Amino acid sequence: MKAGMMSSIRTILMKELREFVRDKRTLMLALVLGPLLTPAIMLGILTLAESRAKSQIEKPLDIPMVGVEHAPNMVKWLAGQGIRQRKVTGDLDAAVRNQAEDVYLKIGDDFDKDWREGQPALVEIVHDSTRQDSDIPVKRIEDALSRYGQQVGALRLLARGMNPGVASPVVVSHKDLSTPEARRGMVMSILPYLLILGAFLGGAYLIIDTTAGERERQSLEPLLATPTHRGAVVTGKISAACVVGLTSLLLTLLAFKVGSQFSPGIGRQMDVSMPAIGKMLVILLPMLFIGTSLLTFIAAGAKSVKEAQSYMSMLMLLPMIPTIALMVSPVKNQLWMFAVPFLAQNQMLLKVVRGEDIPMAFWGVYMAAGFGVAIALWFAATRRYHQEKLAISA
Repeated sequence: MKAGMMSSIRTILMKELREFVRDKRTLMLALVLGPLLTPAIMLGILTLAESRAKSQIEKPLDIPMVGVEHAPNMVKWLAGQGIRQRKVTGDLDAAVRNQAEDVYLKIGDDFDKDWREGQPALVEIVHDSTRQDSDIPVKRIEDALSRYGQQVGALRLLARGMNPGVASPVVVSHKDLSTPEARRGMVMSILPYLLILGAFLGGAYLIIDTTAGERERQSLEPLLATPTHRGAVVTGKISAACVVGLTSLLLTLLAFKVGSQFSPGIGRQMDVSMPAIGKMLVILLPMLFIGTSLLTFIAAGAKSVKEAQSYMSMLMLLPMIPTIALMVSPVKNQLWMFAVPFLAQNQMLLKVVRGEDIPMAFWGVYMAAGFGVAIALWFAATRRYHQEKLAISA
């Protein structure tokens, strides 16, 4: 009995894969365009962001300045730091709001008076905090003004015969214990979502076509009329979808690795070593079975391909929930999290990207919960395949 069932599973598996390969358009979309497009977009965005940040940090910064006549020495000092005055007419506040300017410096009218009296003199950095493209210029100006203030403060104390150290009773320093891999993980926080989505819906093309598609074409009824066990039919279809999904995931990760060789900066942004790729594939394997089993259950209840595809937009949101939640409210890892679908995969992948070790307890809970959910969904899909109305087309 077991040998016969295994033979049926292999027969259905090979049948579905052959039919999938014959559809050249779907094959190209699932195994070529998808695996290549995602890494290309991600690598392109990272390369562009790195190039832009580097240029903003290294090149001279020309910004509008208002009230320069009140602080000529400070303006000269800033010019020596690469922050130069650029004359602009018109409403600068409106220019910042309209994104014509990233930032401008406004020196208070009483700056020279307060300076002579030894009082804090006002300098405003005017910018729009909701615009990320102004972050680097604003940070450069803040750092330069802070250094200028410290130097002037130290000179004033020396002029009064005092040790400048008395103005700094406490010295605060930072010791960053994060590894380079962890800093890469912060940059690649979106990568887990893309990989989870790829695993979750990687077999969607094949599953929808072999279930809802065959039902719509009225070719599912002859298959179900054979003596083949319904569990073997479901397992064969799910196995074929998992083969396609796993191949797509492997090609995606390899595309990241190959792409990083042509972009030196990307190699510093993410871990694309073969051990890391192997761990990611193992982590995504339960999600692959969960996604294909769930899609089989949903597609088996749909009367047409169009109806089955209508669920895709809702399913694409599920992997996004933990990613957004962790960005808004980061939490510390706890054992129970590794039993929650999508959240568990997100946390495990982040650990791999950050180069952190994953305790065996986390692995155990994760694998047990992941494959437990997959088995439950497989059983639900099998029960749906026992319904006689499944063979009836719309």
